[in-house]
Amino acid sequence: MNALTDRLDDPLKPLGVAGGAFLFLAAVGTVAGQPWTTQITTGGAILQVIGSVLMAILGAVLAYVSWTSK
Repeated sequence: MNALTDRLDDPLKPLGVAGGAFLFLAAVGTVAGQPWTTQITTGGAILQVIGSVLMAILGAVLAYVSWTSK
């Protein structure tokens, strides 16, 4: 293939790490944008914050599993 993927035991490892990092950073950006200030109802803001936290957890787990898998 190429010099980068020939050294890896799994050529999809960088994709998993990059995808997990993107999910984590997107979730942090969403929470940093303070969604509770733009939502009309409190329930909508709570759901958005919960979804962002779950997305951050999913991204962190995906990046960790991709990085440490053998």
